[in-house]
Amino acid sequence: MSRLQIISAPSVLGLKPGGVAQLGDSLLKAGLADDLHPANPVIHVPDLNGSYSFERDKTTGCLNSLQIRDFSSILMNTVSTKLSKENFLLVLGGDCSILLGIMPAMKMNGEPGLLFLDAHADFYEPAKSPTGEVADMDLAIVTGRGPELLTNIGGLRPYVVDRNVIHIGQRDAEETRKYGSQDIADTQVKRFDLKTIEKIGISNTTDAILEYMKAAEPGSYWIHFDTDVVDDEENPAVDYRLPGGLGLQDIEKLLIGLLSTGKVAGMSISIFNPLLDPTGETATRLARCINKPLRNYHQDR
Repeated sequence: MSRLQIISAPSVLGLKPGGVAQLGDSLLKAGLADDLHPANPVIHVPDLNGSYSFERDKTTGCLNSLQIRDFSSILMNTVSTKLSKENFLLVLGGDCSILLGIMPAMKMNGEPGLLFLDAHADFYEPAKSPTGEVADMDLAIVTGRGPELLTNIGGLRPYVVDRNVIHIGQRDAEETRKYGSQDIADTQVKRFDLKTIEKIGISNTTDAILEYMKAAEPGSYWIHFDTDVVDDEENPAVDYRLPGGLGLQDIEKLLIGLLSTGKVAGMSISIFNPLLDPTGETATRLARCINKPLRNYHQDR
């Protein structure tokens, strides 16, 4: 049986101060991992949130560039020490800039793959980002686009190459055009946007992704689950809402399929904001959605 190691990484440096820092505590309280029997206690990574600044760095054009670099270095070292064939890592954010600490750690063990579930492309250049928040440019950064300070932590740029990235569930294409973001469609990133998934169905989408993974070069993948990929009616507890999205049942089926490959080293969860979920109902639904795939995976290993 594979060993589950939970890592708490509640950084909001790539977004803004607020509820996403409570994501891990909220989901664990809602039952996440209750029947998964983690091998060891939760590892808590210092979040550096107390040093948050609302002013863009003049050199990088991003908010909190130095703080994110420092936090990412800490997280990178933590993840790298726990990555192994025997462990499955579950990293609880925070915002999705936590990928800047995870993917360099994956790169240390060879060319990785990234399964990126997100309603947004997260492909802005700092100058085009309407906010300067690294959470809206994290995929661009981990593929080597952006300021050297963030794209080359540990001298590992790019942390993942375009052809080894599969983006799942995007539905912000109109918004990215409005702000002039660089277009993810102009890259080698494999894309299954929401319109495509709705057209062919989640089962066919999952099969297509598994075929792509089978033919691709990475021996190990990371899943990044930004919870705003979930249908807005099922998960309204996110800071930047968009109508539509994938149903939780679809996410569950997809995760079961991805984990069945045996090629996934771990998963990160980000962006869920418990302060926007006063009854705790959304946290409970998310915890259930994640638990079944992880339970099946660990029983099969």
